[in-house]
Amino acid sequence: MNDMTYSGRPMHFISGLPRSGSTLLSALLRQNPRFHAHMSSPLAGLVNDLLNGMGGQNEYSLFISDQQRQRIMRGLFDQYYGEEYSASVIFDSNRAWCSRMALLHSLFPSSKVIACVREVPWIIDSIERLIQRNTLSPSVLFNYQAGGTVYSRTDGVANADGMLGYPYNALKEAFYGAHASRLLLVRYESLVDNPQAVLDGIYAFIDEPPFKHNADNVQFNAREFDQRAGTPGLHDVMPSVQAASRSTILPPDVFARFSRDAFWQHPQHNPHGVKIL
Repeated sequence: MNDMTYSGRPMHFISGLPRSGSTLLSALLRQNPRFHAHMSSPLAGLVNDLLNGMGGQNEYSLFISDQQRQRIMRGLFDQYYGEEYSASVIFDSNRAWCSRMALLHSLFPSSKVIACVREVPWIIDSIERLIQRNTLSPSVLFNYQAGGTVYSRTDGVANADGMLGYPYNALKEAFYGAHASRLLLVRYESLVDNPQAVLDGIYAFIDEPPFKHNADNVQFNAREFDQRAGTPGLHDVMPSVQAASRSTILPPDVFARFSRDAFWQHPQHNPHGVKIL
C-alpha cells in the first residue's frame, strides 16, 4: 500500500509537550519551500471522531471493514491536505499524535513522529507566565474561567487530561511502545541553543536532503487564533532564535514537584534507543 498522500507526498508528524518549541520548529521547517508545517491542526480530533463514529456505538459498524476504515482515514488526510497545499512534504502537528503511533504506522508506515520536549518545571513556568501576562483575558487553557492560584492551575494542567498531563503520558506511551523506532525527541534546550544542528538531525531522521535555515529571520503569525483562545502570545515566535536565561516565577515547591520528570534525560530509561537531539 502506498503510505503517502494521494499526491505522492510523505507525511510526518510533530507532537510532544506544550511550550516546548513545536511552533518554533514548525516556523523553521516551513522556511524550506518543500515543507508544510504549522501550528496544531484539527486532524487528530477528526481522527478520533471518525474512529468513534465507525465503532460499536454505530449500529451499522458491522458493515465497515478495517480496510474500509483505513481508506476512510487516509482519505481524511488526503482531502485536508488537498491541492491548496503545494508543499512536497507534509508535517501535521498535534500533541495527541504520540498516543496514535500504531494508527499512524498503519496509515503511513514510512512516517516519522518528532516530539518536542522540555524540562517539565520550565513548561509549568512558561504556562504560568502566559496566564499572568494575560490576566484580563480568561484563557481556553482553563475553560475560560478566571481565578485560582498557581497551585490549582498547576494541578489542572498536570492532571491526566490536562494541557501537560495528557501529552506527557502520550509521550511516555510512544517512547516505551512498539513503534519507538519511528520517534525522534527534540529538546527545546537544544533547539534554541543550536537550531541548525537540530534541523540537520531531523532531516537525517526523515531521510530528506539538508537545507540551510535562517534562525535570525523566523516568521510565524497565529495572533488571531491566540486572541480567540483568550491567550494572546500562545503561539508567539521570536524573529531570532536565541537561548534566554531567567529565574522561575514558580514557588519552590511547585518547581521541585516536577524537577525529576524528564525521563528522556536518562539513558538507562531508554530501552528502545530513541534518538534524542
